[in-house]
Amino acid sequence: MNIRKKLLVKISAVLLGAVFAVQTLPVFADGETVHDASRDVQSEGVGNPYNYGERNTPADASTEDIRAINHAMSVQEVKYALYKEIDEHWDLISVRLGQPNREMVYALFLGIGTRESTLGGNGDGADIETAQAQGFGVSSAHAYGTLQTAVTAFADADPTFMKEEDVPEMYQYSLTESNFYDAIISDHMGIRKILHFVHVGMTEEGLSGYQVVRGALKGFNTGWATYTGEDDGYYKNYPDEIIALARWYYEEGHLYDSVFTWTGDARVDQYRQGDVWAWWGDGQPSLAEISEQPTETEAPEPELILGDVTLDGSISLLDAVAMQKYLLAKETFSEEQFAVSDVNQDGITNIFDFISLKKMLLA
Repeated sequence: MNIRKKLLVKISAVLLGAVFAVQTLPVFADGETVHDASRDVQSEGVGNPYNYGERNTPADASTEDIRAINHAMSVQEVKYALYKEIDEHWDLISVRLGQPNREMVYALFLGIGTRESTLGGNGDGADIETAQAQGFGVSSAHAYGTLQTAVTAFADADPTFMKEEDVPEMYQYSLTESNFYDAIISDHMGIRKILHFVHVGMTEEGLSGYQVVRGALKGFNTGWATYTGEDDGYYKNYPDEIIALARWYYEEGHLYDSVFTWTGDARVDQYRQGDVWAWWGDGQPSLAEISEQPTETEAPEPELILGDVTLDGSISLLDAVAMQKYLLAKETFSEEQFAVSDVNQDGITNIFDFISLKKMLLA
């Protein structure tokens, strides 16, 4: 896709009500590495070159508009959206998968996305939906997004579905259309779902080594992480195909560009031969405790500054105006505003605090 066509796609998405989601995104040539190539990817990740937030779309947008935004995503955007979520939870993911090589984990999830949706290379971006014929959230197979994350991954899904509450380190979003159809949330929940089946494989099925990851991929697709023997053709068609696709992205240098492959692609045949999991290494997945906490925004609490009545991170004339309005009973204060407006630290906010604030501004 040339740059002019990409720009037209972006503009179309803006007109559909997605101004804040795509307006500031940079446009890159198809073969260009969009992140800062000087970064140490193994320790830092690729960063967030497309400025993704915790959502890809406005929470109050219609399902139609949300899907239109996801539909406009390029292959590179689809890839980097996955990396953004992997980077945010890297410590957890690397320990659970037993894989310290970040780029190999990137490749694994590209393999999953390829096996499920061809990573937007079919022209649909992240806007891929399956098993929806019975209505929203009715079928346990109803899935959406790059990883084809099923409704079972979400909190508040049909109570008859098996629960996936054993990944407390990652926030579990409720099943609403605005969450289910958001591309970033879908990636987040898809990764969380894989880690759920890692937990199941280790605690209920006694799996170890690469079989944990292999079993988790099986569970992601079928709901069961059971090991059924090497003669089970299912492994060849799903987990083993995924790891072959993953290796193709890794070995052929297509982690960061717009190039994609697909299930059955002859270019991947050389990676389908022999022990396909030997490439993954012999790391040991672990359920060791991780310090990550399940927060929806992952944002730190802002530091309160004495005198910063407007809570904008600095002290200016606007703070004096806000305090004056409060003293004239024209404005009410939040708990945080009370804390920072008590400039004299005597337990109350009054004219003396206003005078002290003015002195601070004149200093």
